[in-house]
Amino acid sequence: MSIRFFRFIQIMCACLCFIGCKSQDDGKNSGNRKPNVLIILTDDLGYGDISSFGQAIYKTPNIDRIGAEGVVASSFYVPTPYCAPSRASLLTGRFPLRHDLIKNPTPDAHIEVDTIGLAPEEVTMAEVFKDAGYATKAIGKWHLGHYPKFFPVAQGFDEYYGILYSNDMRPVQIIRDRDTVQYPVDQRHLTKDYTAQAIDFITRKKEGPFLLYLAHAMPHKPLAASKAFYTPNTPNDLYADVVRELDWGVGQVLHTLKELKLLNNTIIIFMSDNGPWYGGSTGGFKGMKATTWEGGIRVPMMVRYPEAFTKGMTVNVPIWSLDILPTICSLAKVATPKNVVLDGQDITALLQGKTTKHAPVFSMHGDNIMSVRKGDYKLFIRRPPGFVIEDFTGWVDPRGPDGNTIIAQTEQATPANYPGVIPVYPEKDIQLFNLKEDPTESNNLSQAYPELVEELLKIYNNFQENLKK
Repeated sequence: MSIRFFRFIQIMCACLCFIGCKSQDDGKNSGNRKPNVLIILTDDLGYGDISSFGQAIYKTPNIDRIGAEGVVASSFYVPTPYCAPSRASLLTGRFPLRHDLIKNPTPDAHIEVDTIGLAPEEVTMAEVFKDAGYATKAIGKWHLGHYPKFFPVAQGFDEYYGILYSNDMRPVQIIRDRDTVQYPVDQRHLTKDYTAQAIDFITRKKEGPFLLYLAHAMPHKPLAASKAFYTPNTPNDLYADVVRELDWGVGQVLHTLKELKLLNNTIIIFMSDNGPWYGGSTGGFKGMKATTWEGGIRVPMMVRYPEAFTKGMTVNVPIWSLDILPTICSLAKVATPKNVVLDGQDITALLQGKTTKHAPVFSMHGDNIMSVRKGDYKLFIRRPPGFVIEDFTGWVDPRGPDGNTIIAQTEQATPANYPGVIPVYPEKDIQLFNLKEDPTESNNLSQAYPELVEELLKIYNNFQENLKK
């Protein structure tokens, strides 16, 4: 063998090694390895609570990175402006009137809402992905039932660590799988604790594939931040401290994925379960959590997965959380559940900018459908509740920190910190708004466009009828 030929072989081997190492560093899907799935769900985070969606007081660079390196959805909706039905729809791809969890399970309330939960026969994304060979874990808030038959480990998750309901419901206790491992809970450590749990799971399951549902408690009340992020020298900004720590936690998880060479082979979705409570920001929309004005149901959402999506895109088409399940199934080449009616759709092509078509999206409150949005227009079929406390003098939150059963900073937001445009209770049920021209839902166009009202009412009636099937 000549020296020249030997040198050629050396160079080729080095090149092949470089290519292989670069591919490994990028963490791209080789075509044989299924992508991991990471869903980061915040609790009561408003549309205007992160800097890429308009927050100017503080910065959220790690959360923003997901959208900057992926796709931002500017008109993303959840079906209800409160926790449990919204979460159930995310995990099942089904509208609340179909999966039938329309209220919040509450352990310290009357029996009607203490014993409810997501029916065990409902199929969750954890069950779908577990059947496809994925390791699955839920971390954080569950709120789909706190009796053993409703536990995450009974709904397809191999592992669970978190609080089974809202962090202002007593008893505040952390459950690991089926056992209580912490009581009482100092909530100032929650974001840090959940972040550590996420990093541990990702590290243990790095050979993949895995599905991680990371459902942070914050910024649901009581607001709580660790010593590293709490700024007592600047009172009345605990909300900002909390969100900055959330951003830090997201950054730690992204860093772990990168270090393990998993980042580009992980479908990452960031979103909120509904609009903000007092202290947050709707980004200028009307209303807040518990209302079906835009401020209650329109939330920030972004997805990163370079295998499928070009970075830096923004999608303005109205989409909703029910689309997540069929979309991640499509991206991961995992079959959607058989003999189950899904109300969401695969939005892969939409997020790629290949189409702008999407079925209308609906909101509901209690057991009533409240609104339908198609394109730029939103029609209220029923008047949304105002949920405004006009006189907040002496207001006391019965679920606020007490230093014993609910442990968090005593500095908390109040009704004085209303997060959006304060709604006035409307005189009529039927209201039509052009959200592109009137994002604060101030100019009722129902009298000017009766044909459009009729069209949207027909869509509503058809959807309502379809739910019975």
